[in-house]
Amino acid sequence: MAMLPILRFPDPRLHTVAAPVAEVDDAMRRLIDDMFETMYDAEGVGLAATQVDVHKRLIVMDTSEKRDQPVVLINPELVKVSDEMSMGEEGCLSVPTIYDEVPRHARVTVRALDRNGQTFEMDAEGLTAVCVQHEMDHLMGKVFVEYLSPLKRERIKTKMIKKTRDEQKRR
Repeated sequence: MAMLPILRFPDPRLHTVAAPVAEVDDAMRRLIDDMFETMYDAEGVGLAATQVDVHKRLIVMDTSEKRDQPVVLINPELVKVSDEMSMGEEGCLSVPTIYDEVPRHARVTVRALDRNGQTFEMDAEGLTAVCVQHEMDHLMGKVFVEYLSPLKRERIKTKMIKKTRDEQKRR
């Protein structure tokens, strides 16, 4: 397995719309394993392939308390969403240290392929529902800060650019 670099906002590659996965093969399963390793190491609960500069419709996530319930969503699609919305504070591995409230559907049903290419459906609520929607946004080229006001978004962009520049100077 290998650690993958996570793209950081405002990297334009984060706005790439992901293509469907044509085949679930050994190369895809290696990518899934690498993405889980990267996500767990970064202490995230979800990671979309877009965030590691692979523009395929693939999400890995684990919202369990013990971090022992990995979920793979290949070519995910929302088949049902609740009318009820919830506001919760979100963060993102591509926008480290930034958290803000984003409206999301309280419950969703997602259909996807698993790591073996088998179709399944999953009902989700709470953090899991938020995670599914957040990561699916990445597959559409959208970062959570785009739900925020233009002023907040610009401040975050400036902060991320400065943070990246400072980190590069220290290397």
